[in-house]
Amino acid sequence: MRSAVGKPAFLVGIDLGTTNTVVAYADAANASDTQAGIQLFPIEQLLAPGEVGARPLLPSLRYHPAAGELAAGDVQLPWLRQDAEHAVLGALARQLGAQVPGRLITSAKSWLSHANVDRQAPILPWGADADVAKVSPVAASASYLAYVRAAWNHRFPHAPLENQELVLTIPASFDEGARALTLEAARMAGLPTLRLVEEPQAAFYDFLQRRRATLRADLANTRRILVCDVGGGTTDFSLIDVAFDDDGEPQLTRSSVGNHLILGGDNMDLALAHLVETRMAAGVEGGMKLSAARLSQLMERCRAAKELLLSSAAPDKASVTLLGAGSRLIGGSRSIDITREEVAAMVVDGFFPKVELGEVARKSRAGIVEFGLPYAQDAAITRHLASFLQQHQDALPDTLLLNGGVFRADALARRLAETLAQWRGQALTILHNDNPDVAVARGAVAYALARRGQAPRIGGGSPRSYFLVLGEAGKEHRAVCILPRGSASGEEIRLTQRLFALRLGRPVRFHLATSLFEAGTPPQLGEIVDLNAGEYLRLPPLASVLQAESGDKRDITVQLATVMTEVGTLEVHCVAEADAGQRWLLEFQLRAGQEEQGDGEAQAISPRVKEAVEKIERIFGGKAQKVETKEVRQLRQHLERGLGGRESWETPLLRQLFDALLQRARGRRRSAEHERVWLNLAGYCLRPGYGDALDPWRIEQLWALFDTGIQHHKDNQVCAEWWTLWRRVAGGLSTQQQLRLLDDFAFNLQADAAQRGSRPVTLVNGSDDDMLRLGASLERIPGAYKVEVGAWLLKRLQKASKKEEAADTNTLWALARVGARQPFHGSAHEVVDSATVAEWLHVLLAQDWKKTEPAAFAATHLARMTGDRSRDIADALRATIVARLKAVGAPPLWQAMVSEVTQLDEAATRRMLGEALPPGLKLIG
Repeated sequence: MRSAVGKPAFLVGIDLGTTNTVVAYADAANASDTQAGIQLFPIEQLLAPGEVGARPLLPSLRYHPAAGELAAGDVQLPWLRQDAEHAVLGALARQLGAQVPGRLITSAKSWLSHANVDRQAPILPWGADADVAKVSPVAASASYLAYVRAAWNHRFPHAPLENQELVLTIPASFDEGARALTLEAARMAGLPTLRLVEEPQAAFYDFLQRRRATLRADLANTRRILVCDVGGGTTDFSLIDVAFDDDGEPQLTRSSVGNHLILGGDNMDLALAHLVETRMAAGVEGGMKLSAARLSQLMERCRAAKELLLSSAAPDKASVTLLGAGSRLIGGSRSIDITREEVAAMVVDGFFPKVELGEVARKSRAGIVEFGLPYAQDAAITRHLASFLQQHQDALPDTLLLNGGVFRADALARRLAETLAQWRGQALTILHNDNPDVAVARGAVAYALARRGQAPRIGGGSPRSYFLVLGEAGKEHRAVCILPRGSASGEEIRLTQRLFALRLGRPVRFHLATSLFEAGTPPQLGEIVDLNAGEYLRLPPLASVLQAESGDKRDITVQLATVMTEVGTLEVHCVAEADAGQRWLLEFQLRAGQEEQGDGEAQAISPRVKEAVEKIERIFGGKAQKVETKEVRQLRQHLERGLGGRESWETPLLRQLFDALLQRARGRRRSAEHERVWLNLAGYCLRPGYGDALDPWRIEQLWALFDTGIQHHKDNQVCAEWWTLWRRVAGGLSTQQQLRLLDDFAFNLQADAAQRGSRPVTLVNGSDDDMLRLGASLERIPGAYKVEVGAWLLKRLQKASKKEEAADTNTLWALARVGARQPFHGSAHEVVDSATVAEWLHVLLAQDWKKTEPAAFAATHLARMTGDRSRDIADALRATIVARLKAVGAPPLWQAMVSEVTQLDEAATRRMLGEALPPGLKLIG
């Protein structure tokens, strides 16, 4: 429902929380009427099978029932369901998830900021069995918003939610990638138009709205407020400064925001679950380790016990009961008592320890790692707070506002207040938060009121400064400020001091960084900073292809224009210097698992590179030149004379050489020697398929050559180089592209003589060894296909064993890649299941590791510890592998890889990938 001039009927705030989703609203026509006030929207949801009731909190949980588990009447809602998965959301989802393991999605919001998985791939529930339907973190988040929309539209059919003035809350520390994915989730839910506001700000807006009548008195002695928001999945710190105008009215400015921490109530519940699991195992012969799905169940039980035992009127103890799942696992229901003192010691002292202000958050791998999520390495929230406040020791906060469900536990609120008082030397003023569960949603509406001038508003603009990295990202430490902290929303700022010459029709990329902490006066527009001299976060690169309407390829001079949008996201355009009407939006590249390298602006070509390009032009250029076969064959040696050994070629140089080769790709067809050399050099220069912001564009151009195949298909060496090329760049290929390679892999291995006789000319022949190395590099294919590849590899091993031959080194290497617990470029959700890997390990244990060292290498990677029990092997088998490694004198790193979470060194990475990475390029994981 909108008025005649198209204005919304309601102002609506949505808190899309890790634990609960909450909606609040106000009548837009009477928004200034404090008596009408901000109301909570009771969300109708299933409370039990067939029972619907309205509750202010919608648990942000999604349960995927098995076929036939629930009758149609059990899940009937007052409105027509639109979801194809027939998932159960809300209160009933929590109830069902506590009874049936492996079908409940929790903490979808935390996954939105997990850059090392594909957040748009169907990976949740994490670690679930193959028969359980899965959705992406973005889709799960969208489903909660779509549910809210359906519930709202059922109650207000004449005022659809999508037509109202919407404000969606996000953690203050969400980076640009997580913000963009949140907006994508809203679009998927049918809510394309909304604004974002940070959760700590929203909590404070709620306080301002509730205390409007007494605000001057409430803040009379306040100069700096700390808003500490600890929710189910994240921790956020924000500072708000208070000054007073000539009339004595408080003027509020948000002055600082902490960095992103995946640390909250979920971590506390998980710590308690580990304690309870250990006690349950004590009564079971041979011990016990719960599956990831069962541990998730146990966490839900521990959450309820934690909240009870940390409340103001807590009992001495509480029972945690886990329903039985067969004699092999537990042998029936088991109950364990935990006491109030134990919970206080673990949660209060473990997550809110008494620390000194000078302490800093630890960087070691001491944090809890579970369910595939990268939880904060230091679980001590007070130590993270100390790190944050060290930037502001000249003016520590004198007032505290607590928000988030964990602070319903009085013990946690008291400990944080006591710690801050110790740092200041005197007690703080505590601002009352009457209901932390709903304050953020109410505050989102108050923010909408403030934007209309009908409520107090917090100033401060952009919470951080943004910088353009100059020169080569990762090598150059200087950056120029393109958006100063405090810049007003909606105000475009153009960097006029620097011009960029760009080629239309070609991709362009820029690397940005943002400040994590800034004390004092922020950098000004155009000011140069040293990224090594402070705390800065490298953002995903910005990239685009600047297309002209006429389709021409001319050079154009542009400037960068930056704005913090009204929505709450960073937006950067290239603007033509000669015509400001010509502009191109640059988009953040959000592909998972990549550490980008490359220039922050157009590269200058050095004389050495120019000479190398001339050599490439002589061999592959458009103008046919009389070149001896020997000269073609020795192109690599000639390049190395001018550029140094190719193992020293760094990513920017490699990509310049690849670009030169790609532009002259037609020249590869002149002879078999031309094609061999071109394929070899192109693959080498683009390996591992990512690492530079323009690599997705390069892969797109290279993939266009795939269907045409090779010219000299009868030359075995050309065929081998073809497959080497695709193996080398496999990390940059999409799942669909890798599946296309898998088709050719399968044909080359399985086709009979008749099928080979009718093979298309463009399907390139490949030897078993070629296919072995290619198949092992396809990390993005589904785990079920990897199981098939692994079965083929095991057959090779068994054949060698029957002939009493030594196991083939390449086969063992490939098995290590296929079954690796920690992929290099793929998403962790597509690894081979741990039960299958256990079977493979038993085959490897039958090998003589002293005689066949590659068997020990393969076993190490199959048994490598990740900290994610959905991927990790059983403890007993792990102990067997560690003992065998020690017995054969395996390298200490191999033993550590199996017994603890570690990072690979350069030598292990080189061996696992089959060759070295470009210097300076590191893989994450």
